[in-house]
Amino acid sequence: MGPAARAASPPGFAPETAAFYQRDPDGAFARLRRDDPVHWYGDGRFWCITKHADVQEVGRRPRDFCSSRGTQIFQIALRHAGDDAPIARQASAVVGDMAPNILMMDPPQHNRMRKLVIGAFTPRSAGQLEPRIREIARETLAAVPRVERVNFVDELAVPLPMLVIAEMIGVPREDRDDFRRWSDQMVRAGAGIFDEDTARTFAELFAYLGERVKECREAPRDDVLSMLVRSEIDGDALRDSEVVMFLLTLLVAGNETTRNLIAGGARLLLEHPEQLGRLSAEPERLPNAVEEMLRLISPVRNFCRCATRDVGLRGETIRKGDWLAMFYASANRDEDVFGADAHAFRIDRPRARQHVAFGFGEHLCLGASLARLEARVLFEELLPLLPKTELAGPVVPLASNLMNGLVDMPVVLPA
Repeated sequence: MGPAARAASPPGFAPETAAFYQRDPDGAFARLRRDDPVHWYGDGRFWCITKHADVQEVGRRPRDFCSSRGTQIFQIALRHAGDDAPIARQASAVVGDMAPNILMMDPPQHNRMRKLVIGAFTPRSAGQLEPRIREIARETLAAVPRVERVNFVDELAVPLPMLVIAEMIGVPREDRDDFRRWSDQMVRAGAGIFDEDTARTFAELFAYLGERVKECREAPRDDVLSMLVRSEIDGDALRDSEVVMFLLTLLVAGNETTRNLIAGGARLLLEHPEQLGRLSAEPERLPNAVEEMLRLISPVRNFCRCATRDVGLRGETIRKGDWLAMFYASANRDEDVFGADAHAFRIDRPRARQHVAFGFGEHLCLGASLARLEARVLFEELLPLLPKTELAGPVVPLASNLMNGLVDMPVVLPA
């Protein structure tokens, strides 16, 4: 599939690898936005969609660009490799015969499944959680050691979203260390890393969630899991496997992405003291600052689609069966939307909320309102401390072609 000949990719361009994102991805994407915005990447055998308008166009046309064949770059390699290839056998050993998740559904199935839980994630519903979220944020901050070096990611970025989503799906407190370990492994699998640890973790997580589903069917509670257990589609209740897959999606979408937003947002503020100073003086700008963080960080780097028919896009013909990767980080730095200084961090950027960090169209992130709320509340609690907080060593990024996250950000918080 794809054209026989095309313009060469930028030097070192390899967006299917984690190493590419440790170098200068923004420079490569800026070149593509300028010279070849719908770019055929021959080595990966997929189209690279790098402009904001085109990411939106693909996102709003699920019948032309489907999700059901796969949404992540490693799945393109799986499709091309064939069932007998090593990567395909490794993936099969890890995921087995899982029920499809909502990320890999197309209309009308996707719409029906989304309606089951959307009520729990509306801005109004998320807002009702604010008192509990603030309580968790204050407890988390109070537990962090002062005037000594700590890892901001582990101490502050991880606990809040993990505890919130754990409470929403009824995970007991004593199981939350395992909950985090399982979530981290889900992200590894999402980046195409399949090994014995991943397989073992998936088996543990499936078994654990399966037990929670059975318990909930016997004794429903007031949480998202109970909502799923009680739900029906066209008169039929969800099977246990379908509920488990929905929970897996919430685990990653409601935990890892918000963790990346919080850690990356704190890094932006610490590395831009002039913006931090302005935010401290004008805290009413915090909601817009969170949008600007989302824009620049783009916690999820990319998602993929597959063309269901021949489609024209910006003068290129995308053939039926061709794959496309939508690069959110590139779209969120599109100069045509965000101005000539789109690479810069500005808490007062007028159009910051027009980012596509949560996707666009049918698959707009269910947890967008919750992520915004969690980040705002935590930064409200942190803001008095951040001007006197210091970076205490090199920041270590997460090695992933899917998630833009941090593993270690050493800081020293003031007393």
